[in-house]
Amino acid sequence: MLTPITDPAILAGYLTDASNVHGTADALVRPRSTDEVAEVLRHCQAHGIPVTVTAGRTSTTAAAVPSGGWLLSTEHLDAITSIEGDTATAQGGIVLGHLQDTIEARGRFFPPDPTSRYDCTLGAAIACNASGARSFRYGATRPWIASVEVVLPTGEVVEADRSTPVPDDWPVPAWRQPSVKTAAGYVPPAHLLDVFVGQEGTLGVITKATLRLTELREALGMLLWFPSREAATRFVRDARTRAREDADGLVSPRCLEYLDHHCVDLARQRVGGVPEAARAALFCEQELAHDADDHLEAWWNLLQAHDALADDTVVAADDAGQAQLHALRHAIPAGINERVVANGMRKVGTDLAVPDDALDEMMDAYERVPLDHVLFGHIGDNHLHLNLLPTTPAELELAKRTYDDLARLAVRLGGTVSAEHGIGKLKRTHLSWMVGDEVLASFAALKRRVDPAWILGRGNILVPPP
Repeated sequence: MLTPITDPAILAGYLTDASNVHGTADALVRPRSTDEVAEVLRHCQAHGIPVTVTAGRTSTTAAAVPSGGWLLSTEHLDAITSIEGDTATAQGGIVLGHLQDTIEARGRFFPPDPTSRYDCTLGAAIACNASGARSFRYGATRPWIASVEVVLPTGEVVEADRSTPVPDDWPVPAWRQPSVKTAAGYVPPAHLLDVFVGQEGTLGVITKATLRLTELREALGMLLWFPSREAATRFVRDARTRAREDADGLVSPRCLEYLDHHCVDLARQRVGGVPEAARAALFCEQELAHDADDHLEAWWNLLQAHDALADDTVVAADDAGQAQLHALRHAIPAGINERVVANGMRKVGTDLAVPDDALDEMMDAYERVPLDHVLFGHIGDNHLHLNLLPTTPAELELAKRTYDDLARLAVRLGGTVSAEHGIGKLKRTHLSWMVGDEVLASFAALKRRVDPAWILGRGNILVPPP
């Protein structure tokens, strides 16, 4: 078997993720094959050694943070096996963005686009059912996975596609998920593949996957300015309706991303080109299903119908437009990070989504929070990220209580406590508010059947047994 690495200097680089939670581990293994992964898990299952899978460590929920035991890094499982026609096959440790670039160089397209795609890995994206801005048109990762190779916590290697049934003796969850974009808990599976997408490293290690590909289309990027939130949300509703009615219509955005007036102010402070009257903005992408001029004319007419600052629209149809758009988009996270550093307190960010008819109520609640904040994100899916920016320990505690109140509201409105980041170790209480004890018990029953010693991803999604 692989010799575990115990050097504290090496382990130190694997003990945290984007959540800034720090853990502990006794050892690290870096397998180079599926067989080596299986050997490690058989050993750990037999000896009751907890195993935390680590990859790009981009999780914001501490899913990759170990609580003792061994770390299993997939960094050496990074090969592309094939790209042919409508499918591509690669190992789970390959960086997602690099795989997508290779696919696009062949003229095909794998749509999921998490913000961290040049840092996260394919296996982790599948395990978290990652999404991103394009989920408005293309959905999250799940529909784009054709099959997976997975090593179970017992060391058994299984392959699953959409025709593979769930074993009869696996107690699968049966519950009603909210009708929104969600990444919270185990899904009621239609087949075995469903079990492994979104399980957050608790039911198996994804060592290889075959992806479904689609047509690679040229797209226009646009930054739209509005004099008010209300004007922006009216535009969103109209554009969203048109896209749902005709996915290849003249107005059929593949993403609709919102920036509140705090974001607009950050951009105004850091770069030029922000109109004085702007109080909200939308970043959108339109795939070219028709002539570009026809698309732009339809968008222009819709902007004018909703009182947008149409003359100030930025269209990224050339290098200059792309550069301006990039500068404006980069100004937001850069400005937020500067504020976090200056405050000396970590930010507290939400990942909630609600049904269409609850968007305004949720946005009202976001804007009433009693702390410095910025609001942005995937408004096409009613999935906005509120970033609370406390400046003192007391404000940090207030931010946490505010987060809890907002999560309860999202659940009451028929939404989810996690639309794309998953549950990890930080949102287990929020998940319980959303699904209740009976559903959590069904999750635990599946976990116990697949992982008798409860070694894999211990603490993710479910409270581990004593």
